[in-house]
Amino acid sequence: MSAVEPGDGAENEVLRVPEVTRGFTGRRRRRTEALPPGQYRTDDFPVLSAGPTPRVDTDEWRFTITTETGSSHHWDWNGLQRLPRDSFDTDLHCVTRWSKFGTRWSGYPLDAFFDRVQTSAGHALVTSYGGYTTNLPVADLLGGRAWIVTGYDGQPLEPVHGGPARLLVPHLYLWKSAKWVRSITLSDEQELGFWERVGYHAYGDPWSEQRYSL
Repeated sequence: MSAVEPGDGAENEVLRVPEVTRGFTGRRRRRTEALPPGQYRTDDFPVLSAGPTPRVDTDEWRFTITTETGSSHHWDWNGLQRLPRDSFDTDLHCVTRWSKFGTRWSGYPLDAFFDRVQTSAGHALVTSYGGYTTNLPVADLLGGRAWIVTGYDGQPLEPVHGGPARLLVPHLYLWKSAKWVRSITLSDEQELGFWERVGYHAYGDPWSEQRYSL
């Protein structure tokens, strides 16, 4: 038997598997090198795309945060480069059951973006170029827990892995780390994203094995 499950932040990703804190700190993320329940370790970086990969030129790339009051804040590629940049190692855990340890990234902490944003919203809906969406609590984007990343393993991020820029929230299952990130919309009410609307967990904590909604 097989199951169709979300991959690493793209609605067109399909895999068949056996059934069996606000304020930028600049600290490096400590690797755990421990497997959450139900995961297996891989040295590969699976790309689980069944559809076309968006090709977004950096001259055309824009990122927007819109607050619950409708106020919008925009960054183009040059504006992105002016934010404080972070390099870090972290482990990744995909809901399709693979985990990859010690991945090396570079990018911009979400805290740096939110320094310009006045909000009391508790929920965020992330949207990608191509239309993919996923939802997260705003708290999980802050406190050095989430980045807009543009580099992987010392090289610019490839389109198949979400380049030129993707969200990375490594403490949650990887479908929350939306590839080809375009915008974040803040709200007082939770709005479910693509995979969450079809039965996947609204939060997605690997250590609690939150794969599906109850």
